[in-house]
Order: sequence, then C-alpha cells, then structure tokens
Amino acid sequence: MFLQLKNDGELIKVSDVQQLINPNADSIEAKQQRGQEEQPLESFKKANLVFPSGESLPRCWMDADYKNG
Repeated sequence: MFLQLKNDGELIKVSDVQQLINPNADSIEAKQQRGQEEQPLESFKKANLVFPSGESLPRCWMDADYKNG
C-alpha cells in the first residue's frame, strides 16, 4: 500500500498494514520511493501521511478513542 507525505508529496510504501490501521500506533515503518534502489525502512508519523489522492487517513486508524468524540 502506498501513502503520501503531507509536506512534500513523496510516496512511501507501507510495510505493515496492521501497524497502519492500529489506532494505538502513532507511527509506521515504511520505505520512501526514491530512484531505482530499494530504500531502507524508516519511521513515519501517521499524522504526516495522507492517501495519494490527498484524502486524510481515517480517524479510526489514528485515534483509539474515536468513538467517544
């Protein structure tokens, strides 16, 4: 699955979707998509990510208490 960084629009490849949808995790491991070389895993804050369409990540992926708000 690919997501996009809010600040520069660069694509990242999510390595663990379960980590992404876990509302108790505030960051994920992913690889930036630069050039032809495979990039190392890096940590990215979910708050800094959007879908490639520009749509925000679902609140239930970001906030464990989303039902109480």
